Amino acid sequence: MILLESTADVMADADIVSVVDDISNGLSNGFHIPKIVFSAIFAVLILIIAKIICTIVKHSLRKLAGRSTKFTLIMAQLVWKLVAAIVWIIAIISVLGIFGIDLTPVLAGLGITGVVLGFALQESISSLFCGVMIALNSPFRVGDWVDIGDISGTVQSMDLMCVTLSSGDNKKITMNNKNVWGNTIVNYSYIEKRRLDMSVTVRYTDDLETAKNTIRELIGTYPEILADPAPLVEVGAYNDSSISIYVRPWVKPSDYWPVYWRFNADILKTLQAHGVDMPFNQIDVHLIQG
Repeated sequence: MILLESTADVMADADIVSVVDDISNGLSNGFHIPKIVFSAIFAVLILIIAKIICTIVKHSLRKLAGRSTKFTLIMAQLVWKLVAAIVWIIAIISVLGIFGIDLTPVLAGLGITGVVLGFALQESISSLFCGVMIALNSPFRVGDWVDIGDISGTVQSMDLMCVTLSSGDNKKITMNNKNVWGNTIVNYSYIEKRRLDMSVTVRYTDDLETAKNTIRELIGTYPEILADPAPLVEVGAYNDSSISIYVRPWVKPSDYWPVYWRFNADILKTLQAHGVDMPFNQIDVHLIQG
């Protein structure tokens, strides 16, 4: 029994020695597991560094956009996405190089492929360059209410390819940069003052001075209306059955619609309280007895 146990111990020790010898021989002959491990570690480090660079650039551009009047948030978003794309391309190429993947044939093939893609992606390339033009000229900022052609909405975001708007009824509108830059852009939020263009009609039998003074007194009760420039209340047109009085006060862009709706709600009863009324179309029928 003692002899059998001694034999088993010797065999176990021999197996351990054999495994150790195999590992030693593998390392001396260029065992590949450590190389793969080190390559994976370097690849992960490269990706982490790329992520850190993109985060630093993003925060720096946002701070710059917050301090600068010329460098807007839209410009910051566009620059950051360009930088992020370049950084990640370099990082991916570096990772593939670490694992010994030769990109020379791929890069050579991109010459021919690039020509084909250039024709296929003309619209996308055009939108990309139009996005650069929009960012450089800054016709609007995030949060501005704009008209782009016949589309109206609040600017939500912009990237390399498109601009996203939110309509007044909360619809999401996405327009490619080419269509945005190719249309007339009207920005209602970029300025400090905005003029309200309203019209009030009165009868030909009403006293015009009473009507104008009543309108001036009404808009004078609105604290949102600016004193400079002074509001304009003047006769604008003589219509078939009414006289139009143009009302042109100035407000901040954010007060435009609240003042507009309130004025339209108040003006009728205010004029009627001063003996002035608004006309409406009437048809006179004359009967001729034969």
